[in-house]
Amino acid sequence: MHTQLSQRREGAQRARTATVRPCAPRPRVTLRAQQTEQQAEARTQPAATFPVSYDQAMRQAQEAAKAAVAAGAPLVEVEFPSTTLTGVSGDGEGQNEMNASMGFLRQFLGGFRSRAASTRVFFPDNVELDVARSGQTEDPSAGRKALDPVFGDDTFPMGYLTKQNAAWAVLGFYKSSFSPSDLVKDTDDMLVVAYPSFNPREELSAVYELYEKKAKARSMPIILFNAELDRLRGGYYPSVFFPEIAKFGKDLLPLTTTAYYIHNFKGTRPATLFRCYPGPWQLLKRDPLNENDPGQVLWESDKMPTLKEVALEILPAVWR
Repeated sequence: MHTQLSQRREGAQRARTATVRPCAPRPRVTLRAQQTEQQAEARTQPAATFPVSYDQAMRQAQEAAKAAVAAGAPLVEVEFPSTTLTGVSGDGEGQNEMNASMGFLRQFLGGFRSRAASTRVFFPDNVELDVARSGQTEDPSAGRKALDPVFGDDTFPMGYLTKQNAAWAVLGFYKSSFSPSDLVKDTDDMLVVAYPSFNPREELSAVYELYEKKAKARSMPIILFNAELDRLRGGYYPSVFFPEIAKFGKDLLPLTTTAYYIHNFKGTRPATLFRCYPGPWQLLKRDPLNENDPGQVLWESDKMPTLKEVALEILPAVWR
């Protein structure tokens, strides 16, 4: 999968091709008070119904992210499987998952059209930005499907986290003097970062830089769209080998509000961990073969559990 994704990253030189509860804005508060308020609100808010379609999921994600931004969250996480609502990350070929996430991102951003001129969208690198603007051609040998331009207009200003040189990327070198913060304009008041998970060492470091150099001082929210932050939470990247990622996890994960989240557990106890801010976290027993199954609530909390806790402690205790 990584080989196919690398071909996409290194191919700059080739042709590329239900209802939702509204949330009223609230005044900004300190981070500690905000977290306490979020937990209290999660206990009192009715939980959203698990979506039966991606259209419903994106509408829920829009409202959840808006509510988190209105509550003053510095970073906002939106995470869901891009192949099917019953799937997990990695079920599909990596490039196809990226293509799907790009389409869902465009749909998600429709909820922010009123502030489009001041919302800058960052793609993982300049090559992916070219794909978003111009599309890509089909390449069966690389497992690449044709893709029409998804961001072919100028509705949202755009940028990229890293600048790739196709020749150097072949050798595994990605460093450059490029700084994504140079692309942020004085008129920007929100940043949306698209799936910074293929090369997290560089891409999450770029997000860290955006926060430290631009967003923090200006109280400018950053929405992380399918960033696969569970890898950080689960210790997938040892700090001794990935100090940049460890720094992101130490400094920025505590500031991140998970506004919309779907993670499916497969195996003999199929279930879904679901959250739609400001509602509670829920563990749902669902039929993995039926996407229209709204699920049975097995467990509920105002705090996010780790995936290890769900798999080893909560599921065995509540799944019948």
